[in-house]
Amino acid sequence: MKSISKFICFLLFFLSVTALWSQEVTGSWKGNLSVEGSDIPLVFHVTEENGQLSSTMDSPSQGATGIPMDNTFFESNTLTIEFKQAGIKYVAGLEGNQLKGTFYQSGMEFPLVMEKTVNTVPGNPELVTSEADLMALAAIDSLDYRYTVEDYFARPKARSFRFSPDGTYLSYREKDENNKNHVYVKHLETGVVTRVIEEKEELIRGYGWANNSRLVYVMDKGGNENYHLFAANIDGTHQKELTPFEGVRVNILEDLKDDKDHMIISMNKNNPQIFEPYKINIVTGDLKQLFKNEDAENPIVGFTFDKEGNLRAYGKIKNGVDVDLFYANDDGSFKLMKTLSWKDNFSIAEFNYTTDYPHDAYVISNLESDKAEVYLYDLKEDKQLKRLFGHEKYDVSGMGTSRNRNYELDYFMYEGEKQVIVPVSTYYKQLHAKIEKEFPGMQYSIPDATDDESKYLIFVQSDRLYGVYYSYDAETGQFELLYNLMPQLKAEDMAEMRPITFTSRDGLTLHGYITLPKAALAGEKVPLIVNPHGGPQGIRDSWGFNPEAQLFASRGYATLHVNFRISGGYGREFLEAGFKQIGRKAMDDVEDGVKYVIEQGWIDKDKVAIYGGSHGGYAVLRGLTKTPDLYACGVDYVGVSNLFTFMKTIPPYWKPYLKIIKEIWYDEDIPEEKKIMKEVSPVYQIDKITKPLFVVQGANDPRVNIDESDQIVSALREKGFDVPYMVRYDEGHGFAKEENSIALYRSMMGFFAKHLNKQEFKKPLKN
Repeated sequence: MKSISKFICFLLFFLSVTALWSQEVTGSWKGNLSVEGSDIPLVFHVTEENGQLSSTMDSPSQGATGIPMDNTFFESNTLTIEFKQAGIKYVAGLEGNQLKGTFYQSGMEFPLVMEKTVNTVPGNPELVTSEADLMALAAIDSLDYRYTVEDYFARPKARSFRFSPDGTYLSYREKDENNKNHVYVKHLETGVVTRVIEEKEELIRGYGWANNSRLVYVMDKGGNENYHLFAANIDGTHQKELTPFEGVRVNILEDLKDDKDHMIISMNKNNPQIFEPYKINIVTGDLKQLFKNEDAENPIVGFTFDKEGNLRAYGKIKNGVDVDLFYANDDGSFKLMKTLSWKDNFSIAEFNYTTDYPHDAYVISNLESDKAEVYLYDLKEDKQLKRLFGHEKYDVSGMGTSRNRNYELDYFMYEGEKQVIVPVSTYYKQLHAKIEKEFPGMQYSIPDATDDESKYLIFVQSDRLYGVYYSYDAETGQFELLYNLMPQLKAEDMAEMRPITFTSRDGLTLHGYITLPKAALAGEKVPLIVNPHGGPQGIRDSWGFNPEAQLFASRGYATLHVNFRISGGYGREFLEAGFKQIGRKAMDDVEDGVKYVIEQGWIDKDKVAIYGGSHGGYAVLRGLTKTPDLYACGVDYVGVSNLFTFMKTIPPYWKPYLKIIKEIWYDEDIPEEKKIMKEVSPVYQIDKITKPLFVVQGANDPRVNIDESDQIVSALREKGFDVPYMVRYDEGHGFAKEENSIALYRSMMGFFAKHLNKQEFKKPLKN
């Protein structure tokens, strides 16, 4: 019998309908198709227009929705639905609220009973602003600018370049005329190009080489972040969904370079709240569970494997806030190595494979200092051997070794005002010097190299350059231009992103960035868009090309990014200074940043907007309630409006961290903190919002539930406010589809044009 993946081979389609109509059969019908011992859920949506029936089919387990059927008709109490290209036909009799019949596919027959169901969408669709009204809002940004929204936010024609491990092939993603980003493989000697992976309704969220002949990739459903793992051969054959488990999320833990047919992944397959490790065969999909994680009250929250795929350490939550770190004995059992506070940083970056002693590792830790530093550590003896690198002002952000050169230590990294690479090995010092000389004033990264290090991919970027790929031949020492991601954006037309440093009202040194349009550099005071980052804990804004800030600059707006207390990279004390201060001192820091740039003479103080996503969206709502006179308007993008409901709608796999989340944010079980939660929850401070607000939400967002946006829109609408509300039902926590991103920024620019450039729109009240 054919496999399940071949059985549901129906993602290419077009629609042709001729039928009679009966009101009884219209609606949504749901059932389970039993194939080879597995249930495949199917949904048919039957609609009528002008006396003719049409239908679409969903296959939720395959991530496919809205597939148009060719023919749909209802005669003699029998419904027939056909999809000719896939050889699919469903014939069923109507019996009350059931369809009882047979599903035919490629010569096979299966009984299929379907129940009448209600097709619902997340949230309250009646709140959503019509597309016509959103287009009218976008049209306000009507001046003739040199660059369009599409110039900044259309996906590059090609991107995500990678070498095969042996350097025979170059893979990349390329966009077609329908904005689908397929994965291609090019043979570097013959030039032959093959489309290996076709992007269909669901987005390919990431891909990579598993070995020289097979690629792996991940997809979710409409942005719900339940990632599934897939694989395909380099000629496009043997496509397989490796983890076809509904409602399960996959994380890749180890790619096992020395075992070409296997990877180590984790899944919350047995319990939605906790993850367990598996060794998976990337050809067959066979799974072997490597360790059990059965204590849901005190679950394992991190697994560390070595390059052979042996589990060497794991961290287990204790009392919801501490972590017991266990390390493997020589006999394979595990001993408690140390107990850490959740605030401690002690992470095994990589084992030291340069010696025969198997217990030496590179550890990044802040146990001995305020800043995270790199140590050589004996894990068996729980003993620090040597401090290798640290910086007095910034946390270490990473390090690198060379598998080809017996895991020689190559470099350390940290991020100050810009990213800094500190070369260590003689080899990397020479490579680093060559790249720095070739691309002065730029930041570079090495997204890929062949296993023998004969070829490198170099990605070069600056605050004015979106990004360019170069290939580097280590044997000849030559760089070759491979691809300019955004050639339409000329660096000389882009704005400078300038690092700034200022002092908070309570004496903290704060860092950030200001992106200034040319008018500001010429001495004119310009409107400002302050953009608090998401997270908020451990996240920071960085120097580099920011398409949002560049779009805003092209319209004459400055952009301010503030790394407020609780941002990452500045040490433990700075991070912890923001705990229990979200919406309070963290917002003070943002306001102090606005005050600072106004004092520099760049900004028109009456034209300050606030815009952000996730925690940044919360900061928008909090800013409009905390300091309503500071801002002229705001754009809330997937932001929290109610801390109480936010805590209750987190994804199940966040629940083991709920006590930690409450330590960072607030705990409603503590009366004093419950009071603070109400004070800093914007939905309870609606009366303080007096300025225009635009709200944007992905309907399938697993982190910030759509109810967070519905609440704020509904409350303001009840008070008579005209709040534009954009919702996309095929998106999650932020828009990933190109057409949705472009629609968002078009409407946003219209909103800013209306409320920053035309001061007569001060009160967003309907007449």
